[in-house]
Amino acid sequence: MIIRSRRNRRAALAAPLALALAAGLMACAGGGSSSSEKVTDLTLIAANSPWTEGLKTLATKYEDETGVKVNLEFYGNEQLNDTLKVKLNAQSSDFDIYGYQVQDVMREFSRNGWLADMTDYVKSDADWNWDDFQQSSRDAVTLDGVVYGVPVMTERHIMYYRSDLLEAAGIPVPTTLDELDAAAAKLNDPAKGFYGIAMRGAKVPLVTQFSSFLYSYGGDFQDKDGNASVDTPEAKDAYAFYGKLLKDYGPPGATNMGWPEASAIFAQGNAAFYLDADSQAYTFLDPASSAVVDTVAYGAFPAGPAGSHPYSIVPQTVGINEYSKKKDAAWEFIKWVTNEKNSKTLLADNTVPSARDSSWADDAATASFPAGLVEIVRNSEGTVGHDRPQLEKVAQAREIVGAPAISAIEGGDVDSAADKANTDFQDLLDGEK
Repeated sequence: MIIRSRRNRRAALAAPLALALAAGLMACAGGGSSSSEKVTDLTLIAANSPWTEGLKTLATKYEDETGVKVNLEFYGNEQLNDTLKVKLNAQSSDFDIYGYQVQDVMREFSRNGWLADMTDYVKSDADWNWDDFQQSSRDAVTLDGVVYGVPVMTERHIMYYRSDLLEAAGIPVPTTLDELDAAAAKLNDPAKGFYGIAMRGAKVPLVTQFSSFLYSYGGDFQDKDGNASVDTPEAKDAYAFYGKLLKDYGPPGATNMGWPEASAIFAQGNAAFYLDADSQAYTFLDPASSAVVDTVAYGAFPAGPAGSHPYSIVPQTVGINEYSKKKDAAWEFIKWVTNEKNSKTLLADNTVPSARDSSWADDAATASFPAGLVEIVRNSEGTVGHDRPQLEKVAQAREIVGAPAISAIEGGDVDSAADKANTDFQDLLDGEK
């Protein structure tokens, strides 16, 4: 989630750490590098984000403490993916560490052999404490038992609501999806241009937000064997419920709305509820763009028949280039920048949503975050580490599995749409085998 950064203070030179890391950065230390010379520089490329903003200060601090210069290259998301694919196709070793989005490229990159196996690295240092990272985040960066990166940012599905309207109407904050449905119905007033709820309704963008409804109904996009499962009774019920909310209590034109359009309706004060990512929290706290600064509140994702199981994903992960000649040195930097102390610093100074439980448990580190939001993260249980189908052709899959939700919003035959989507999705999965 994004907020204006505060300037970090440059730390004093830490001689003991410098000596320890210098000893550990000998290229021959763990077999990950090919030269016996001491590593003096590393290159990291990643997408622009709050984490990379904070990294600018930390990289300088790391050089002061260890003598190792970390060269930073930042891109927009699409430009980053294009750059990575060109370089990795050429087996380039001119960069060592890179940030990437696990949901979109981890399967492709791991199949191509572009991501170094980091399993032994993350489990080798008890003090660094891999178990301190949220379970859903560890799951997200693990594929077939292999860890391919360290999560540096998180994002989860929450419920935004108008506290003033609920209080005036005597409506308790919904804790179940049925209660959400009843509250949205009571507050819906389309004749006055006011709606019970706003959410994503466009076919592809809605898939990520629909996922939490699917999980909370006891379903998933794929079963335990990886086969398509959007035609199960649980999935069909989830589609029907999601569609009902927008059909009955949502704004007109919902099927054309992604998060910018839906969030704007809530920010303008024209909806009682908005369910989406917690990374949007500060959008509603900016007086320049929000009419709900003093009335927005935050709630955990409501429970469905199977409980509350919202997604909790990793929008940015750092991994090691398989072709790097400096793998051990790359790991030393990743380990340092993601340790408990620096993770808390990034949370506090740059509001980088850490994947570490210890960061969120620290009152000082979370002081800049809305208290209600902090409590949701601290009490997160049952979250799911993916928010879309899990395969390489994820863009095509989202087109397919989003279609039944459109049928539901438009009052169509959800069962038939789900059956067709399941067949088409399975064909796509079979094509990747």
